[in-house]
Amino acid sequence: MDTKTLFGLTVIPAAFLGGIVAACLSSRIRDLFFLLLVFLSPLIERLDINYVSREWYRGTSRGFEISVLDILALSLLVSSVLMPRRGESRGYWPASLGLMFLFFIYACFNVAISDPKLFGMFELFRMFRGLVLVLAVALFVRSERELRLFILGLAVMVCYEGLLAVKQRYLGGLHRVPGTVDESNSLSVLLCATTPLMVTALTSRLPKPLKFICACAIPLAMVAEIMTISRAGVIIMSIVLFGAAVSTIQFRINPRTVAMTAVVILGVTGLAIKSWKTLSERFGESTMEQEYGNKKNMGRGYYIRMAKAIAKEDFFGVGLNNWSYWVSNKIGPQHGYKFVPYKGTDREPSDVVPSDSNVDEAQAAPAHNLGALTIGELGTPGLVLFALLWLRWFQMGGSFLWRRDPDPMRRIPIGIFFGFCGMFLQCLTEWVFRHLPLYYTFHVMLGVLMSLYFLKRKASRDALAAAENDSYENGPEVSIWSNGLQAPASRRADHPRPPLAAWAGEGG
Repeated sequence: MDTKTLFGLTVIPAAFLGGIVAACLSSRIRDLFFLLLVFLSPLIERLDINYVSREWYRGTSRGFEISVLDILALSLLVSSVLMPRRGESRGYWPASLGLMFLFFIYACFNVAISDPKLFGMFELFRMFRGLVLVLAVALFVRSERELRLFILGLAVMVCYEGLLAVKQRYLGGLHRVPGTVDESNSLSVLLCATTPLMVTALTSRLPKPLKFICACAIPLAMVAEIMTISRAGVIIMSIVLFGAAVSTIQFRINPRTVAMTAVVILGVTGLAIKSWKTLSERFGESTMEQEYGNKKNMGRGYYIRMAKAIAKEDFFGVGLNNWSYWVSNKIGPQHGYKFVPYKGTDREPSDVVPSDSNVDEAQAAPAHNLGALTIGELGTPGLVLFALLWLRWFQMGGSFLWRRDPDPMRRIPIGIFFGFCGMFLQCLTEWVFRHLPLYYTFHVMLGVLMSLYFLKRKASRDALAAAENDSYENGPEVSIWSNGLQAPASRRADHPRPPLAAWAGEGG
């Protein structure tokens, strides 16, 4: 038995047990666990152990991964159920969780009918970890106190990524900075998904020290975004920040507002001028026609063509996380792309590109389009279920747009909504939703949105129940008997109508 296996059989179970016990015994430790979970999500790949590793495989998952963040998430989940805070229920059913379970069950079915199964099982294990994470966050966040911890962790993380990007560019000499996620496009997506929350936090009724950290995070995120030199990222960042600002800002002109706006505009303009040469070169590398219209190169149109070919041949796709395997071994060669095939799931293939080959890498990369990747691996049913999930998430976040309320419980979900928009738009040209740091960050944000959506609906039901009870007790007498006789007021007082919440329950 090697050291890694021995560690997995002894230390990891002990860590899970110790974390659960500590979180159950102390609410302060539980808060610390949650704060670390938020801050460390982009660093998860540096805090995990990979079992049955297939690092040579060009898929979205390459092994059964266990991370420190999984220990924190399970500890939060179990302690929230076993030792809820005073006045809180042990649990509730978060919105969209049922659809997420349905998507997971379909993915299990897809892996069962696919070959090979090992790569799909890697991704299934990640999906299960995501379900545990999102449920843990949803059950932990029950009030503004926990929401402030979430904002603090996220703001510190964005500040750290921004400062690290500046260091990587000017001290490390990197042309396109990757931050902690080891890939510049992934850093771009991370910033597009998280920075809108900083804008909505600034316009919320929050403590000034917390707002100050969020205010520092916004320009640092802008700087880092420009330094990623991501063509789509710069445009999408502008769109989501503008949307978050317009949806939440109070249009009051005063000297302070004018000064802050001028500082931000001057700073961003200066950075844009300084980085314009590299940005313009990046935009000039290829056109839309070259990316999608040229059938002889491997631009982003190539992924769409591969997805169409798979969907035409197999209604259920090639199997979860099997895109690289089957495009390299079968679909690509059928369309003239000379990849080096895989030799099963246990043997590392050659990574040498033959001299007469017309591809950039020996094996095919995952589709740089989340929709194409989903229909290629999970087929039409998988794409439909995944699209329904995204629509449900957008509906949950969008339901907060119509009320301009500085209450952070009502305003932060707007930032999450625009963060999801940023993630979705960039996934039209990338697969980074499945990149583990972004996957965990997204699911932390989703868990918070689930909680705030449940609390909003619960408050609406309670208000409606209170209004109906008040109307019933103080309003005019009504006919309640089949013979048309009116019930006396004394009978109504003796048998009050139960509140609506008693019938509706507390489920979200």
